[in-house]
Amino acid sequence: MNKKIILSGLSAGLVLLVLSIVGLYATAWLFPRLAIQYFDPVFDAQTERYMLYFAHPFIVGFALAWFWDRFKGILKGSFLSRGVEFGLLYWLVAVFPMMWLIYSAINVSLSLVASWLVFGLLQGIAAGLLFEKMNAWQG
Repeated sequence: MNKKIILSGLSAGLVLLVLSIVGLYATAWLFPRLAIQYFDPVFDAQTERYMLYFAHPFIVGFALAWFWDRFKGILKGSFLSRGVEFGLLYWLVAVFPMMWLIYSAINVSLSLVASWLVFGLLQGIAAGLLFEKMNAWQG
């Protein structure tokens, strides 16, 4: 893995971590009925595993940085269109199929899965815009 991917992955991980925390609080504040579902026993609340939640944005960030490095050349258009198209590609290839699987296999509500679908799209777009900006900056 080259230095550009590592720097992009760390940067995206940090941005996605902030989005995750803000999203968690926003969900609890704006959609309390949705947030209450997280107290269902289907969710593991073991405190020794909470660090996995905070590591997830960095795992996604590195995966998306690698994906960006490999496929940025096929994205055309402006800064905004390239970032959004990247987010949509990530959503279509990874988020949507996984949410389909989760909804079909685990006892979670459609509204909860829909919120994850929206959040996954926002994550992809945010990472795409960040990578596009870093790509322009790094040359």
